[in-house]
Amino acid sequence: MRIFIDADGCPVVKLTLDIAKKHDIPVTIVCDTAHNFSGRDAEVITVSKGADSADFALVNLMAKNDIAVTQDYGLAAMCLAKKAFAINQNGLIYDSDNIDTLLMSRHIAKKLKRSGKHLKGPAKRSADNDKDFAAALEKLIADVNGKDV
Repeated sequence: MRIFIDADGCPVVKLTLDIAKKHDIPVTIVCDTAHNFSGRDAEVITVSKGADSADFALVNLMAKNDIAVTQDYGLAAMCLAKKAFAINQNGLIYDSDNIDTLLMSRHIAKKLKRSGKHLKGPAKRSADNDKDFAAALEKLIADVNGKDV
């Protein structure tokens, strides 16, 4: 098992690295040239800046039972197709039961934006979000390893 971080705009890079280190799980950070993640306890792969370039690089590196940390529903869907796992920065574990609804809501939101509607953004990140993420990632790692939390 490896953990991949879609690092473009990810608020839980350090938290993910800390949890992975505790479990001795290798981490790969994937980002584009607009971001700098050198000096981390992880492999860093920097790809050319472009629409979804980091996402495609990340999913091409993944194998069955790997974990991706991403807030991108499209990338999460590609990870699930590879029999890997995906979790967002708030601890939502993407799965076959929720990915279609999430992709449809993203599609509808894009249509509304194109038509000129202003949509409210996400709430400000809180310490509780970090706690929820950490607990969910710990549980996901245990589940993938076949252990009880």
